[in-house]
Amino acid sequence: MRAARVGIDYEALVQEDRVHGSVYTDPAIYEEEMEKIFHRGWVYVGHTSEIPHPGDFRLRQIGRQSVIMVRDSQGQVQLLLNRCTHRANAVCQMERGNVTVFRCAYHGWTFALDGDLVGVTYADRYPSSFRKEEYGLRKVPRIGVYRGFVFGSLSPVGITLDEHLGQPVKEQIDLFVDLSPVGELDVTAGVHKYGYRANWKFQVENSMDGYHPNFTHQTFFANIQRRTGVKLTDLFNSRSVGLTRDLGNGHAMLDFRPYNRAKGTGLRVATMPTPWGQAYWEAMVNRYGKERAQEILTAGGTHMLIFPNLVLLGVQIRVIRPIRVDETEVFLYPVLLQGVPPEVNAARLRAHEAFYGPAGGGATDDLEMFERNQIGLSAQLDPWLLLARGLGQEKRDADGTLVGQITDEVTQRAIWRQWKKVMTQDVAVRRRARHGAAQQVG
Repeated sequence: MRAARVGIDYEALVQEDRVHGSVYTDPAIYEEEMEKIFHRGWVYVGHTSEIPHPGDFRLRQIGRQSVIMVRDSQGQVQLLLNRCTHRANAVCQMERGNVTVFRCAYHGWTFALDGDLVGVTYADRYPSSFRKEEYGLRKVPRIGVYRGFVFGSLSPVGITLDEHLGQPVKEQIDLFVDLSPVGELDVTAGVHKYGYRANWKFQVENSMDGYHPNFTHQTFFANIQRRTGVKLTDLFNSRSVGLTRDLGNGHAMLDFRPYNRAKGTGLRVATMPTPWGQAYWEAMVNRYGKERAQEILTAGGTHMLIFPNLVLLGVQIRVIRPIRVDETEVFLYPVLLQGVPPEVNAARLRAHEAFYGPAGGGATDDLEMFERNQIGLSAQLDPWLLLARGLGQEKRDADGTLVGQITDEVTQRAIWRQWKKVMTQDVAVRRRARHGAAQQVG
């Protein structure tokens, strides 16, 4: 009979310049991730523009929990657990839609858009102590919204969303949203979905990896250069002025702004000799002023991970959903801008489709790499994965962020530093408790 597992030594598994392969393959570690990262912390759920009218809903997931994001009759965004309070039946089956109530098909209990129980079938057979107000759909304990981005936490206690994000992340979200001259996004264009047979953290790391594109996406880049003359390989090499940034709390970004300034990228759309390009530029200047408009357009939207499951990529929102230790689903939402000429949004959609769509030239490259990673991890003679690129060469920027060259693994180290911090929180609490007890005894 096997002895019970005492605990996982995360300090040993995640070191400054490397991680142990078991962090991607151990089911016990995955189980703790679901609890400590996805059920206790802040997780991205959706965008308010997806539910513009009362009764609009989207079915989403926080960790293992099915969640309904719905706008109630008062116009408020609610996050309701998709679980009837009678016998735990899921009350919502559709991914999206508009309803006046949620009705459980099992025994007919009916719930209002804010979760209140408003109808109980054959109520005469319940005892007099039964109170409908005690049996509404349970709400996600904490909900936070920043610039239309909706986050939820299944834990009733913890740091605030503002503390989780931090100022550098909020500044990047502002750059992403303010590409709209009215400061509003439209996330209703649809969704691309894909899955792969490997750990969820491979997609998280890859989204902030400036080292791989020139190799993994070599064919796509060559095709772009042949058709347009744009040499994207100049951005992703060791001589590039592009940067990696550790934004704190596991958030990270690839900072293309120095490259974009040098190449004039980002301003091209707004300075094109077309009526719609001029109209967009004028709308941006009227709203933000010339200097801020140039800053927003040069940034091009941002390329940022918000730990643990949200990635903002220029024209796209990417959401990562772990399914099992070796299975992951990813949802890509092309983002349109409100208040712009239609040609601007058409260009954004074409850019999204070219790389990420079903016939796109790039996204499938990454999926192949993730599954090869999972295969490679079956070889355990040397179980370590090296993350040492640029280590010791980082610099602290004026805003407090840690900065490296675009091919450096600053971003991966940032992700794993936060991962280890979250995964060892219980240990830290126990240590503090023991230390306090020792002081009292002394």
